Amino acid sequence: MNNDFPRSTHLDLPSLGWDDQLVSAFAAYDHDDQVPARVSRVDRGACDALAVDGPLRATFSGALLQAGATDPVAAPCVGDWVVIRQWCDGRVTAEAVLPRRTAFVRASVTPGTSHGQVLAANVDYAVVTEGLHPEPDLGRIERFLALAWESGSTPLVVLTKADLVPDAAHLRDDVAAAAPGVTVLAVSATTGEGLADLQPYVAAGRTLGLLGPSGAGKSTLTNALAGDTVMVTRALRGDGKGRHTTVHRELVLLPGGGLILDTPGLRSVGLTDVSESLDLVFADIEQLAGQCRFADCEHRSEPDCAVLAALASGELPERRWESYVKLGREARWMAMRHDARLRAEERAKWKRIHKEVRSSGRTRP
Repeated sequence: MNNDFPRSTHLDLPSLGWDDQLVSAFAAYDHDDQVPARVSRVDRGACDALAVDGPLRATFSGALLQAGATDPVAAPCVGDWVVIRQWCDGRVTAEAVLPRRTAFVRASVTPGTSHGQVLAANVDYAVVTEGLHPEPDLGRIERFLALAWESGSTPLVVLTKADLVPDAAHLRDDVAAAAPGVTVLAVSATTGEGLADLQPYVAAGRTLGLLGPSGAGKSTLTNALAGDTVMVTRALRGDGKGRHTTVHRELVLLPGGGLILDTPGLRSVGLTDVSESLDLVFADIEQLAGQCRFADCEHRSEPDCAVLAALASGELPERRWESYVKLGREARWMAMRHDARLRAEERAKWKRIHKEVRSSGRTRP
C-alpha cells in the first residue's frame, strides 16, 4: 500500500464491510499505486472515500465518467467499493467500481429516460424509516419495502417518534400486518425507547441503509446510534410534512462498530422490475391467490376466488388490496418501458450497421 495516503485515521477494512468476495474482485487491481476504499459521499465527478489509511478525496477517472454517462447505474454511489489510484503528480482518482452485493435502484423520474438511479450500495439491512407522528403511511411503507427487497438487502422497518404517540404498540402491530416476514420496531431517539432492540442489527462491518421520507427521523436516529450530532436535524413544518435536511447521501462510521447510510428524504420512489419483490411485500395476498379455484384467477368476478372472499369478510383490507394493484400496475409499466427502450436501442444499432454497409458499397452475402 502506498505510504503517501493520509494517516490521520487508521481504519480496519473489515470494519467497513470488506470481505473475501471483495478481496477476489480487487485481485485484478492489486498494484502498489492502487488501494480499495469505500465511498462515503459523492459529489459531481468526485467522491469522499474511506481507505485503510484514512479518509481521502478522489476524482472519477475518464472511464468511470464515460460509464456513468452511458448508464447512471454504473456510476459510483455511496456505499460502493472503488479502486483508488494515486498518481505520481499527486492526483487521486477512482478507477473502477467493484461488484456490488446489494443496490437500491430507483426508477428514473426524468422524462424520456428509463435508466435507474442507484441510491446506495452494499447495504446489509434496508431500514424503512417511518414516523409514528403523524400517523404512518402504510402504502408508502409497502413501496419502500418493495425497493428494499429488490435491493438484495434484508428489510427492517423502524417506526420513529414513539414518544409522541400514546399507542405506539398498536400502531406497530398495524404496520407489521402490512409487512409480512419483516421485523418492525418502534423507537424513540429522544427518550431511547426501543433503541436496545435495534442495537443487535448494528455491528462492525455491517451497513444499515435508511430509507424514508423527509421528517421520518432518519437523521435523528443516526445521531442517536452514533452518540453524537453527525447529521443536522430540523423540525416538521406546520402542515406536518418533513423538511429536507439531508441533501446528500452519506456513509457514517459508528464509533462502536457498524455503518449507517443516511439518505435524503425521497419525494417519490419509482419502481423498476420488482415483480418478485412485490410477491414478498404482499406475501399474504399471494398466499390467498394460491387458494383460488383457478390458477389464472384475476380476482375480479371469478367463482371461488379466495382474494374476493377475504375482501368481503374484511380479512384483507381494501387499502392493502388497492396498494397491491397499484404497485403491480406500476411495476409492469416500468418493465414494458424498459423493454421498449432496449428494443429502440437495438433498432438504432441495426440502422447504424445498415447505413455503414450502404456507405461502404458492400452488399449482403
